[in-house]
Parts: sequence; structure tokens; C-alpha cells
Amino acid sequence: MTDRYSEIDEAIEYIHQHIYEPLSLSRLAGHVAYSPYHFTRMFKERIGLSPLYYVSSLRLQKAKELLIWTDLSVRDVGLEIGQQSLGTFTSRFSERVGMTPSQFRNSTIQAEDHFQSLQRLGDWRTLNPAAFQHAKIEGTIKSELPFEGVILIGLFSKPIPEGPPLYGTLLPSLGDFCFTNVKRGTYYLMATSVSWGMKTTDILLPHNTLRTRSKEPIIVEPSYSVIRKEVILYPPRLDDPPILISLPLLMKNFLDQIHQYSNR
Repeated sequence: MTDRYSEIDEAIEYIHQHIYEPLSLSRLAGHVAYSPYHFTRMFKERIGLSPLYYVSSLRLQKAKELLIWTDLSVRDVGLEIGQQSLGTFTSRFSERVGMTPSQFRNSTIQAEDHFQSLQRLGDWRTLNPAAFQHAKIEGTIKSELPFEGVILIGLFSKPIPEGPPLYGTLLPSLGDFCFTNVKRGTYYLMATSVSWGMKTTDILLPHNTLRTRSKEPIIVEPSYSVIRKEVILYPPRLDDPPILISLPLLMKNFLDQIHQYSNR
């Protein structure tokens, strides 16, 4: 971390410590003695998200934890993170996690089944239907630490892994990746890993998985035929946005694609 962002580091720690309390922009900015405008500009420059969007993302991550680890009703989980309306909580959770709160709570068995199916597939790169298309963003993914397992990688519209990626795939190991038929637009590359032998709850709540993200957007123009990126998985950092999208859902979607292609 640089001294330039030391106040933002302090603000992030403050957010984590007071996540269940009302956190207005003025309160957060005042904590580090910035004006709301200057604080928002610096926070977005560092994190890629506005302060309040970051707060709402962390609260949804807390909701995922409460759904898995407690018997609180869905309504009470929403109230715990400051959502007074059950409908609003359910719609926001569904949009950013990829399934309703109730579906997420009941997805433990399915998550384990999807993970075991991926293990049985072995090296599925030759089965990936994306490999037979045209126009692409390609690259290589490496890791700071030794790793064996599955890698979930995708292109998102925001610098946070929430909602289904606009383009996504799974990799059976470190190495090359490829997204094909990518339309003109602005994307953020995100990836996380699931080690073989990882517990199901750690897949549902991926707090400690290796991950990587591009803070700078990838801009695809009509004149671009191939864009190449190299990314490196690293242990989680305090300033990483939470991984909100359900990883088991991404596994299921990928397995469905593999099965459809294999049955052709």
C-alpha cells in the first residue's frame, strides 16, 4: 500500500469494523477528515467502486454468511444488514449473487455435487465449446502460491464479481484462458480459485480463495481482433471487493454447457 492511499486503507478498516451500523458518506469521509467529494474520488480511484456501493457489497457478503451459518429468517437477515424491505433485499441479493436468498441457503448439496462433477471431468479444455469460436480476449493466469483446483474467470461490467459475468468460463488448472465473440464494450477481468478438497461452505463463502481482478477496464473496440492479458492469483487483500456471485451457480452453468456440447 502507498502513503497516498493510507487514508483509504483506514476507511476500509473502519467500514469492516462498523458494517452493521449506519454508514453515510459524510460519516466515512469525516472519519478520515476528507470532504465527501474528495473522499469519493480517492476511494473510486483506489477500489474502483464508490464508498457506498462498496459498503452495500460487504453487507450482501454478510448476508450470505448469515444465511449459511445462522437460522435467521430471510427477512431477519435483511434487517441485520439494514434492509427494511424483504422485497428489496431479495431482489438486490438475487441480482448480485445470482439466486434468491432462500436458494442460496439451500444450495449446499448442489454445490458439493457440482464440485465433484468438475473433479471427475479432469482436463476439460478440449470440451470447452468456446474454443471453437472466433474473436477473443485471451491470456495466461498464474499464481503467487502453489495451487491445484478449478479457476473461475470472467468478464464483468463493474470492477466487482457480482451477478453472472458477461463472459465467463472455468479452467482446470493455471495456464491459458480465452473468451470468444466478445462484443464491443468495457469489461473488468475477475477470477477466483477453488482448491480440490475445499469444504463446501468455503465455496459458498469464498473469503479465503486466491483471486485476481483488473482495476483498469478492458475496452473492446470493433478494430480489436485479439486482446491479450496476463493475470496472477493472489491471497485476499483487505481492499478486495467481496465475491458476491454464487460460485456453485457458475459451476452449474459451465457443466450444463459442457454436457450440451458433449451431447451434440
